[in-house]
Amino acid sequence: MDPMRKILVPIHREGWRFIAIFAVVTLVLFQFSDFLGWVGVILTLWCVYFFRDPPRIVPTRPGLIVSPGDGVVQMIERAVPPPELEMGTDPRPRISIFLNVFNVHVNRVPADGKVVKAAYRPGKFFNAALDKASEMNERQSVRLALDDGREIAFVQIAGLVARRIVCDLVEGQRTRAGERFGLIRFGSRCDVYLDEGMAPLVAVGQSVLGGETVIADALSNEPPRQGEER
Repeated sequence: MDPMRKILVPIHREGWRFIAIFAVVTLVLFQFSDFLGWVGVILTLWCVYFFRDPPRIVPTRPGLIVSPGDGVVQMIERAVPPPELEMGTDPRPRISIFLNVFNVHVNRVPADGKVVKAAYRPGKFFNAALDKASEMNERQSVRLALDDGREIAFVQIAGLVARRIVCDLVEGQRTRAGERFGLIRFGSRCDVYLDEGMAPLVAVGQSVLGGETVIADALSNEPPRQGEER
C-alpha cells in the first residue's frame, strides 16, 4: 500500500459538516482564550480522526462473513433477531462488537447477498456496552439473504453519545462483502446474527477490523473458537 494512503486517510462524507463546525467553534474560542482555542484544535483533530474512512483488504472467498465494524468482540451468545426483521423467534448465534469513540465508525456489509429487509427502530441511548442495548437502544437492522439461500442479519445500535445512525442500504439491493454501507456517530455497537450452523470464528475480547476480520465461515464445520489473554 502507498505509505501516503496511511497518512492521508479519506474522510467519510458525513464528517465534513462536523469538522467545519468544530473548526469554526475553535476560531471563536481563540477570541476568548488561547487555552480554550487549543482545546478546540485538539477536538477538531479528534473529529477528523473519528470520521476517517481507510481502505480495507476484504477476503473474497464465498462463504466468509466479515466484521461490519472496527472494535472489540464484547459478547457471543444466542439471541433472537430484532422482531422488525421477521426472522422468527428462534435464537441464533449473535456476535456483538463494541466500537469506542476512537475506532473507525464506517460500517461494512458482512457478506455477499441481497437485502431482504431494512428496518429502523427508535429507542433509548443506553451505554452500547450493556446487553440491554441490543433490545432497548435506537437501531437500524438489515436482513441479508446469502447466495446459498441462508440468511444473516446485522444491526447498527446507537450508544450513550451516539445520536445518528446512517444506513445507505435499501430492500432488494445486492451487496458485496466489505463494501461501505453507513456509520454510527460517536460511539456504538454492531450485532451480527448468524444462520444456524455457522460457528463464530472470533473470541470475546478479540479486536476486529471492519471488512477485514473473518468472524464466521458459512462453508466451514469448524467449532466455535476459544480465546485467552496471553
